[in-house]
Amino acid sequence: MKYARLTKEQFEELHTEFINFLATQSITGKEWADIKINNPEVAEQELDVFSDLVWEGVLQKAEYLENMAPQQLFLFKIKAEQMQLISVKVMDKTKDITTADGYAWLQENFMTDEVEFYTANKQFSNDRSADIFKLIKQGSIITKGELYRFFEDILDKIS
Repeated sequence: MKYARLTKEQFEELHTEFINFLATQSITGKEWADIKINNPEVAEQELDVFSDLVWEGVLQKAEYLENMAPQQLFLFKIKAEQMQLISVKVMDKTKDITTADGYAWLQENFMTDEVEFYTANKQFSNDRSADIFKLIKQGSIITKGELYRFFEDILDKIS
């Protein structure tokens, strides 16, 4: 398996897609029930293949990622050949932007000396999807990019 097996809840949510996946392999519902009982290792392989297909589709469509730590916010914009990073660092170690109060503090103080911005670009390796998945495994979540664009606009205005 290249990525990670979907959770039981994710499989339940993608029940129709999984049935279609089995149908593309000419596996009927009855045959699937038999495989699960009599060939559990084959069933495991099918679950893994389906999981990887789902992940590959999700990763190909991902445009933005966010990863929030107590004093740092990592915002990624996913492009074809590279990803762009905006990092927002809170210098005051008593602030925790993962809390509602800390995030409210960041909203009010992001233009002060107590907050620093860093930017970087990184080329993807030969496996773009694996690079994105690694960030997800490290705690990033796929977003619509509102925060990235907000801080990108701020940085454009101050540079």
